[in-house]
Amino acid sequence: MKIRRILFISLCIMTVVSFLQEVNNGAEPDQKGSGRAFQSFMEQSFSDVWLPVSSAMQDFTIAYEGNMFDRLALANYPVFLCVMEQEPFYDDAAFKESSYDDLALLEGTDEDKKEIEEGALEYGTDAIHLDKGLEEALLAENGLQSENQAAAGEGENMDERNNEQKDAAFHEVEEAVYRYKWDTLNTYESLVKAFYAIDSTTSAGEELLNTDKLLSKDMRMQGSSDKPQILIYHTHSQEAFADSVEGDASTTIVGAGEKLAQLLRDKYGYNVIHDTSAYDVPARDYAYSNSLPELEKLLEQNPSIEVIIDLHRDEMPADRRLVVDLQGRPTAQFMFFNGLSRTAGGKTIDTLENPYLEDNLAFSFQMQTASNEYYPSLARRIYLKAYRYNMHLRPKSLLIELGAQNNTVEEIMNATEPLAHVLHLVLKGDEPDKDY
Repeated sequence: MKIRRILFISLCIMTVVSFLQEVNNGAEPDQKGSGRAFQSFMEQSFSDVWLPVSSAMQDFTIAYEGNMFDRLALANYPVFLCVMEQEPFYDDAAFKESSYDDLALLEGTDEDKKEIEEGALEYGTDAIHLDKGLEEALLAENGLQSENQAAAGEGENMDERNNEQKDAAFHEVEEAVYRYKWDTLNTYESLVKAFYAIDSTTSAGEELLNTDKLLSKDMRMQGSSDKPQILIYHTHSQEAFADSVEGDASTTIVGAGEKLAQLLRDKYGYNVIHDTSAYDVPARDYAYSNSLPELEKLLEQNPSIEVIIDLHRDEMPADRRLVVDLQGRPTAQFMFFNGLSRTAGGKTIDTLENPYLEDNLAFSFQMQTASNEYYPSLARRIYLKAYRYNMHLRPKSLLIELGAQNNTVEEIMNATEPLAHVLHLVLKGDEPDKDY
């Protein structure tokens, strides 16, 4: 209480001094061009209070001369935040009451923008299922000659191997190379540590992330292949890769979607529709709201569809590549992504209701588990963010980030094979092994 009282007194003194200074300067409001200056003034006000050294290094003058009382309030805004002990970035009430159009724009501006450190999406080298000795032994038991190795640090040697082994065939791993012990992952904290990266725009909680609940959901395919079972589409169809050919959709994420669809059809016997429509042309800002009515039409025409996959690629810093050496083949890593339709304060975003949220979470969890047990190091952590991303249309909905902009087309296409295998394991009901 003493600290708060001192802060309040300091605030009063600062306000009085600022008021006298304003009166002395005889500031005149000038509304013309104040928009840009308003933003600069806010940034400078924040720097003056919280980053005084940085502020002193800036050699410019703020030009905002709006209403005197606005200036007084804005200048002391950070102090108000401190006194009231409020979070500065995410206003639950504003989030909750935003219109659907506002939230659709936030979704579309895009899932690649992460309010989390990129490294939080990676598994540490101490992760049990990345133990190289165990992995190498079990891969050998499956008749495979090479272990999975992260691309980081491989440099020219990896590039040479890639050139030599471009024609290497993919082999399904017949037995899991690692098994989770579920009795050691029965708390919310242990589950998050083992599987998730949670964006600062949202929150989860044990009511959503519960081992028994996530494992008990039945994700098996119920219908037959006589009718469409799986829909693959691309909210962002224009996403391309390092060596994509301009104008050739087969070298973009759409081409990866077609390769995945062919594998699921020809190798595993599923009835797959691949929607190649462009929902992000001319701009991607409203791609999710653009795609929604078209998806609803497709599902109305094909009610037998049980699985929906929105296939994307991620955006990474130029010096970071999502690639591993899998069976001698350069293979892009992938990531499962869930929108929680809830704020950082845990409140549901009413305009983005998702009745299948728990099913979606179970589906990505079971996919992650199978990926880690059969192809360790291939999947990054499951990423959770605030919005919905059109995952409310079916219980078995996935949003997958396959590689990134600096992966090659070859790396991306190679990744579709283990991804198709993992999907088949889950849809067939072979994985995850709940009784292990």
